[in-house]
Amino acid sequence: MLGLYRYLGIFALIPTAILLAISFFVLVVGRKLDLTALKAFGAVIAVLLWIAAALVFSTGVYSIVSGRCPVMSMMSGMPHMMMRQGTGMMLGNETMPQMKHMK
Repeated sequence: MLGLYRYLGIFALIPTAILLAISFFVLVVGRKLDLTALKAFGAVIAVLLWIAAALVFSTGVYSIVSGRCPVMSMMSGMPHMMMRQGTGMMLGNETMPQMKHMK
């Protein structure tokens, strides 16, 4: 199972490419605008998209290099958070409550 995450890291290229393409179009549209405030807003949005693309890409590189998935390691400590008093997901061998049929 650990080797699988190495190959899944390659799929990080898809959202990275999408984010970079969107940022390109934001910059192209921003150059055609007349208002400087909208140009600055477009530049800020493009920079935020670049940061998001860098985070996605670095997560994919981490998965390829280490063979571990960072999302799965974060979720490994979450089962205690899912089960709360009377709410949340049912874990274990519990059965679903019987529903009454409406007539």
